[in-house]
Amino acid sequence: MKKFSLLALVFAMLFALAACGSEEKAETTAAAGKDEAKEMTIKHEYGEATVKKSPEKVVVFDFGVLDTLDELGVEVTGVPQAIVPEYLGKYAGKEYTNVGSLKEPDFEAIHAMKPDVIFISARQAELYDQFEEIAPTVFVGMDYTKYMESFEKNMKLIGEIFEKEDVVTEKLADVNKSIDEINKEASSAEEKALLVLANEGKVSAYGAGSRYGFIHDVFGFKAADEKIEASTHGQSITFEYILEKNPGILFVIDRTAAVGGEVGAKETIENELVKKTDAFKNGKIIYLDGTNWYLSGGGLQSMQSMIEEVRSAL
Repeated sequence: MKKFSLLALVFAMLFALAACGSEEKAETTAAAGKDEAKEMTIKHEYGEATVKKSPEKVVVFDFGVLDTLDELGVEVTGVPQAIVPEYLGKYAGKEYTNVGSLKEPDFEAIHAMKPDVIFISARQAELYDQFEEIAPTVFVGMDYTKYMESFEKNMKLIGEIFEKEDVVTEKLADVNKSIDEINKEASSAEEKALLVLANEGKVSAYGAGSRYGFIHDVFGFKAADEKIEASTHGQSITFEYILEKNPGILFVIDRTAAVGGEVGAKETIENELVKKTDAFKNGKIIYLDGTNWYLSGGGLQSMQSMIEEVRSAL
């Protein structure tokens, strides 16, 4: 009887140990699954990156992304401090690691940070492989022929990475509502618009499908010239051209104000030829903030500012 009781006790202990082992294995498997669920693989134009959600060490080379993270209350670690938009001026502080300039990254400083993720865009695209060697690198580009589709895709991606989907959805709804309001009014107006970029006394025009073509494609302003060459750097033009096209609205991006220089946009634009246009006569030369349009476009904050600037033309 005692022998039987002893055997029963041994079997009971073995069963208990087996059960504990199964529970521990199940817990380990569940934990591993949870960790995997906290990661996401992002495919982009230059490859793909596996990034853990809500990364802590974040390096940002695109000011549109920095603008958005700032709006969402997400902390970043490294920023190219050679030029920082004024409204994002806090990121030029010593509490953030200086990772060089937009065109010349400090790879040594970036490597020392051991970042969880790096965000880049067109200005750094040719250096993608060097970034990728250091940390998962996400290319956030803009398709100017599908501006809003591209913008929304980028914003939703940021929202997913940093688990801010609901906030991003709400803010995008506000953006689209404002754009619809402007488009309805602009598309029904008789005035035609021309958008130019002023740079140290020289002027380039941008039409539909170009870098700033969303003035026409998204906001709905009729084009004073529908044959402008679509390109990243615009079509070089003369002041005689502006007078010939005689826009009712002249949008002017001041590049000098964004990156520095000696000749401002107003000094460049308001000459005797341009003063003969309907835009000048009717007070419809709209000077756009070069920081928003040239440096940090594609962000939640910059988009709202751009919307209000464009609205002022109506």
